[in-house]
Amino acid sequence: MIPDNKFKDRPHQSLVHFSKMHGLGNDFMVIDAVSQNVFLTKEQIKKLADRNFGVGFDQLLMVEPPYDPDLDFHYRIFNADGSEVEQCGNGARCFAKFVRHKGLTNKYKIAVSTKSGKITLYIEQDGQVTVNMGVPQFDPAKVPFKAQKQELNYILHSEDATTLCGVVSMGNPHAVILVDDIQTAPVHQWGPVFENHERFPERANIGFMQVLSPSHVKLRVWERGAGETMACGTGACAAAVIGQMQKKLQTQVRVDLPGGSLQIRWQGPGQPVKMTGPAEHVFDGQLFL
Repeated sequence: MIPDNKFKDRPHQSLVHFSKMHGLGNDFMVIDAVSQNVFLTKEQIKKLADRNFGVGFDQLLMVEPPYDPDLDFHYRIFNADGSEVEQCGNGARCFAKFVRHKGLTNKYKIAVSTKSGKITLYIEQDGQVTVNMGVPQFDPAKVPFKAQKQELNYILHSEDATTLCGVVSMGNPHAVILVDDIQTAPVHQWGPVFENHERFPERANIGFMQVLSPSHVKLRVWERGAGETMACGTGACAAAVIGQMQKKLQTQVRVDLPGGSLQIRWQGPGQPVKMTGPAEHVFDGQLFL
């Protein structure tokens, strides 16, 4: 039996409340840093991400007060390895559900900033969330990606593999590789190699896409700092955009991921990408840090 006072005397630790959420199985620990004073080190995040000894998650999401008075919140994303990243589409949908669930806002249109810029989140009548993911960037310098000029396809070469890929930034760097069969795609062989390829100075998310029709694809993503996940929102956007640029896909595409499906809409260069999908609250918890 645990004594009643076991958790009361922790002078050097603070109690932090959190939620566990997921978007198509891409799971998150979400912390309200608006009403709580929370600071986490890289090592603490790595420990919390451990699925055996911590909470377990693909990414940690921090809800912070807005840096801009015209926005509602600031949104920070940390991978399971403790690195901070620019954007996370599935996380953005969970973020929107979280701030309403916790009473931090009553809005259905929520404007937030991330490390890479501003995005807008919309709570739909059916409970799904649509995210305006912003305009995709193809300029290699903005991805960032080492290349002399912008092209539809680039060659990635390593000691073990050589492949063609499309490259785009959806607020974070993505490579998209076309495959014949998503089930046999070398995700775990090529993923970590190309994630850390020298042509991606800030590493990259590596998507493997099978085109079923002009409006339907299957996708698996090796995420930077997390490995293969059940779903990747920015990866789905990147796949739809690259597929459209390569004349293989239409303006509206269903993207099937291991955890479920997303709807992606893009009207072409210079226009923002819209992503619609679910976000689920799993449980609330608290822990001492």
